[in-house]
Amino acid sequence: MAVRQKAVAALPTLMRALRKEAAPPRHQTALPSLRRAFSLYDQINLIDNFPDDQLRFQGFDNTGFKVNGVRYEGSLLCVGNLLMSWTPKTFSEITVESLSIFKTVRPIPEILIIGCGRDIQPVKPEVRSFIRSAGMKIEAVDSRNAASTYNILNEEGRIVAAALIPFGATS
Repeated sequence: MAVRQKAVAALPTLMRALRKEAAPPRHQTALPSLRRAFSLYDQINLIDNFPDDQLRFQGFDNTGFKVNGVRYEGSLLCVGNLLMSWTPKTFSEITVESLSIFKTVRPIPEILIIGCGRDIQPVKPEVRSFIRSAGMKIEAVDSRNAASTYNILNEEGRIVAAALIPFGATS
């Protein structure tokens, strides 16, 4: 107990001494941005420098998409780094039959991103049920955001699939 009382009594003297001995402040240097220091911006390049064997959506218009520098007309189905033309021309034409490739494709993608065209639309219950039974999650967004999401997930090395209707298609 006596040691504690001596320490408490010495504290004000110690604090005064530390204040007197503090080094004068040097010129101010800007700290690096914490956002930059703790972000993935340096690790994920959304524009350039992607592997040659990796699919990358680079643009879209009302009738198709630009993937790895090549223009594709119509709807596209992407599974991992495999790209193929896809039969549905409008969102309402998406059926279990049009997604039947997911019965056989291995490894099973963790998520199917459906690009609905210009507007987000609800997925038919039978399609949603089929995708879940195949072991995947499903996300329906407009085609522009679907392509961007596919790029990011694919670049992260995740197994992802995208079923994209052209942006100008209407149901």
